[in-house]
Amino acid sequence: MPSRTPGPSSVTGAEPQPCPEPGPESGTSPEPGPEPGPEPRTSPEPGPEPGPEPRTSPEPGPESGQALDPRTSPRPEAPSPAPHRYRHPSAPPDGRVDALRRRGRGCCVVAPIVLHGRAWGELYVARPLGAPVFGRDDADFASVIASVVASGIAQTERLEEVRRLAFTDPLTGLANRRAVDMRLDEALERHRADGSVVSLVVCDLNGLKQVNDTCGHAVGDRLLERFGSVLSLCGAMLPDTLAARLGGDEFCLLSIGPAADDVVRVAGELCVRAAELEPGEGVACGVASTGDPIGQIRTARRLFRLADAAQYRAKADRSPRPVVAGRDGTVLRLADAPPRHPERERRAFRGVSDDDAQEPWSEP
Repeated sequence: MPSRTPGPSSVTGAEPQPCPEPGPESGTSPEPGPEPGPEPRTSPEPGPEPGPEPRTSPEPGPESGQALDPRTSPRPEAPSPAPHRYRHPSAPPDGRVDALRRRGRGCCVVAPIVLHGRAWGELYVARPLGAPVFGRDDADFASVIASVVASGIAQTERLEEVRRLAFTDPLTGLANRRAVDMRLDEALERHRADGSVVSLVVCDLNGLKQVNDTCGHAVGDRLLERFGSVLSLCGAMLPDTLAARLGGDEFCLLSIGPAADDVVRVAGELCVRAAELEPGEGVACGVASTGDPIGQIRTARRLFRLADAAQYRAKADRSPRPVVAGRDGTVLRLADAPPRHPERERRAFRGVSDDDAQEPWSEP
């Protein structure tokens, strides 16, 4: 009687064993035999491992999440083209179509308004439902109108820039002498019409020339900028007040409406704050107001002359407080004194004329 060799059967069609044969699917190893080393397997002849059962799903494509080989995979059929409808490059996305319908509009044209290479806004035109749809000519015409609007806006900005340069001091950002002259003429007309109080505060920054000579003009410019900020801050304490730089080291406040005492109080605050600026030496401040007894003011030149006289008096006395015209008889006499050299009135007013070295405010 032939003997049986222990291990898996190598005969195809043999009787079934109590446990399944070891293989890739069962994951069990055979029991060790008496001989050392692994027993030879009696699996079927080598060949390609059986792959997964073929699927009956559609061929893989972009929707199935599997990669396609463009050389072997069939191309998807292109959808049937929709009816031709003109769409301008600047037309809104399709999501706005529903919004148009909700608003009862059938179509729209949107043309961007481009200013300095950036989108400033847009020109929007819509038609109700049932109205003819905008075409290419309508879209082009809207683009032309948007360009015209952009040109108008750019021109307005340029004019505004010219106006700013004409009425603004470039260093401090305050108003300049031209703006003060125009505003003062309007203020005096208002004073003659309804008696509004017009006050002018003229300031001279002390020691600016010495700062420029010793520290350089860059330091002097920074001192002017800092004092301009202080002047603007004090001017904000009074309603309807213009802060300006007249030129060089001279500044002013032009106030319309507030009482003379309020203007003098703010001028005193300005002197205190200016004294804290370094490397400056404070400020000489003169005030002239129609609320004080300074006589009738017919011209802007007269008010400026009174404020200048008060400021020069403060500078000569090195006064830490403002000098007010009408509250000091010397200022009125100085302002009323006719200049000996009209062409050099400002130098003579400062007491440094070529013919007269005596200061006009030195009289008792």
